[in-house]
Amino acid sequence: MDALHTQAIERATKRFGELLAGEFERIERVKQGGKPKDYASLDHITIGILPGDGIGPTIVQQAVRVLECLLADQIASERIEIRPIDGLTIERRAELGESLPQDVLEAALACDVLLKGPLVTPRPGDPWPNLVSANSLLRRGLDLFVGMRPIRMPDQGIDWTFFRENLEGEYIWGDKGIQVNDDLAVDFKVCTLPGTERLARMALNYARDNGKTTVTVVTKANIVKHADGNFQKTICDVAEREYPEITVQTRLVDATAAKLMDPDFNKDFQVIVLPNLYGDIVTDIAAEHQGGLGSAASANLGTQHALFEAIHGTAPTLAERGLAPWANPCSVIRAAGLLVGHIGFADRRALLERALDICCTTERRVVMGMGDGPTSADFTDYLTETIEGLKGNAA
Repeated sequence: MDALHTQAIERATKRFGELLAGEFERIERVKQGGKPKDYASLDHITIGILPGDGIGPTIVQQAVRVLECLLADQIASERIEIRPIDGLTIERRAELGESLPQDVLEAALACDVLLKGPLVTPRPGDPWPNLVSANSLLRRGLDLFVGMRPIRMPDQGIDWTFFRENLEGEYIWGDKGIQVNDDLAVDFKVCTLPGTERLARMALNYARDNGKTTVTVVTKANIVKHADGNFQKTICDVAEREYPEITVQTRLVDATAAKLMDPDFNKDFQVIVLPNLYGDIVTDIAAEHQGGLGSAASANLGTQHALFEAIHGTAPTLAERGLAPWANPCSVIRAAGLLVGHIGFADRRALLERALDICCTTERRVVMGMGDGPTSADFTDYLTETIEGLKGNAA
């Protein structure tokens, strides 16, 4: 080995050691944990609104209208406050050279829960600095360690809830890989025992609380022996010790992606738990089967904060062509429903789901167009009218 290779290895080894040291510090913080926030006991709940980029402000505006419809009495009594948070646009982030400006993070931390529109994450060739993902930094800053994504296809008997590990895996050091030399680049995958245990308990608690009997763990543990192997083993061990009434089964991620809609393969799917990268991919596939990325929502959960969002991107083509007013708002409206359920109003979330089933499936009276039909606001008019009608019928 020549001197240049030796120097490159020494630099990479030093950098890897620094990353490991930081990870041990994070593990200790995770171990300290914290008691989950009891929203029912709060006298005041603040919902922060982050509009996002591209079509984000348009669709988030409609989701806020739905929140105001569902929570009208709580807002009127001032128990719930809806608080806009400015300053997270790609233009401002690019100007500052910061993916997540400190004032935005502080404003987010001052809220109990957040509703967020999609954000631009620059790619090579984009007209923006190559900033890291603001989404990832928000999850880390708020310690949102679980990504929960429900998928419902009633006509096929499908009611799945995915629990994606949100902070570890391939993404935790996504911008900290090592370019050893021109010929060699290395990225990393991280799995910790405390991080996986807290994910396992949140998924298993959800299963227990919602009458689910099977949890499926999806990995590539046959090849990725340590990270995926430990992930799978930890969840199985927690279930065996603490949730004996729940059956845990395992699947490989490639087979799951290929056979997700095969009734023989998915017949026992109820709650599905995945590491970060696999969860990102498989839940997008599931959303496409449900009706497209525009139909699905995501909850990012921690013990003290939660953030709810659509799972699709900013739709730059629509935004650049002036078609944002016609964007489909259903994904972020479903996210608003998850938020409402999370803060203690499960009945109102169920009411919204019934209204969406009517508007999107049963009657199909309003369909988003490409500038020549009903707008996002028109759809929300129809949806809120439907919600009010269902309220009246219930009364």
